[in-house]
Amino acid sequence: MKKLALTICGLVLLVCGASASARAQTGAVREPDQATSLRDPLLEADSMKNLEAARLYFKLRKAYRASLARSEEIIAGNPNFSRIDEALYMAGMSHLYLSQKKGKQPPTLDAEKHLEEARRYLSQLVNDFADSEFYKKAELELNGIGGAKKSEDR
Repeated sequence: MKKLALTICGLVLLVCGASASARAQTGAVREPDQATSLRDPLLEADSMKNLEAARLYFKLRKAYRASLARSEEIIAGNPNFSRIDEALYMAGMSHLYLSQKKGKQPPTLDAEKHLEEARRYLSQLVNDFADSEFYKKAELELNGIGGAKKSEDR
């Protein structure tokens, strides 16, 4: 009887020890980041090319209509883009500069419409991307054009 009890206890300890070491080898399970799991690599690459073109038009050529077109294409076509904050900033600033008739291209809308759109894009950046490198710049520009719109106003 003692031998049988010792054998059963030994088997139980062996099974428990084996399952614990097997569990230790599986590693930690990480929850995937929802934004990164929704990103399509091809769409991300296409959006990055559009962003690079928008930067070129915006910074070097002062072609704000062209920069705006590329930025809006990213915003509309890929809202989960990893650099959407920069696209929002360039769209907002392009609208702002067009409202002030800056740059090498004439505005497409009247000044008030461009100003309203600038405020909408920059407000979205300030409201949704507080950790963005463009946050302070956008907030500063918004202070000059009436402040940020609240999320429900957009």
